Amino acid sequence: MRKKVVLVAILVALGVAFYVFDLHQWLTLENLKAGHTQFEQWRQGSPILVGLLFTLFYILVTGLSLPGAAIMSLAAGAIFGLFWGTVIVSFASSIGATMAFLVARYLLQDWVHRRFGKRLAAVHAGIEREGAFYLFALRLVPVFPFFVINILMGLTRIKTWTFYWVSQVGMLAATIVYVNAGTQLGRVESLGDILSPQLLLSFALLGIFPLLAKFILNWLKRHRSAA
Repeated sequence: MRKKVVLVAILVALGVAFYVFDLHQWLTLENLKAGHTQFEQWRQGSPILVGLLFTLFYILVTGLSLPGAAIMSLAAGAIFGLFWGTVIVSFASSIGATMAFLVARYLLQDWVHRRFGKRLAAVHAGIEREGAFYLFALRLVPVFPFFVINILMGLTRIKTWTFYWVSQVGMLAATIVYVNAGTQLGRVESLGDILSPQLLLSFALLGIFPLLAKFILNWLKRHRSAA
């Protein structure tokens, strides 16, 4: 119990520091555009150091479930280009998501199981059986909040490694879209310019596909067994 209290205190302190030191002011589209030249100068002067600091900051933001991941993905494209921006965001967002997932699991899973264990038995069985497919579908559709998926999955029994690699693969398409938009930063007026209704529909169809394929395979297996 004491360890959990200490962890909560650390998380709260980091979250408060994020706002006390006005770090959230950096994570706006306007400030990103205004500081683009300065960021580019820093990158040219110390590319490895700036890349590492950017990656660590991205992990911190996503791991603490703070707002700003979308802006940082744009910043990655603007500062590091499409290839390296995609590499950085893909790994940083997946690591940060896994941190949030583990924190939720450590702090909340026991309480949830004690209170709702019997009701969630079927859910846990389904996640153990089909968890990777569900998570992959959720990650492909950007309309589902990033941090909510991390926390909710932390309350299930999906394996940590499965959560990590499925998240990284599932988020890759949206990552490329955001990072690529960042390489054209001057043309982006709002985050709504990036994800059009047509693009969201495409992601939704991609998300449904693995679940549909799994359903068809299971139906075929049952049909053959019955025959």
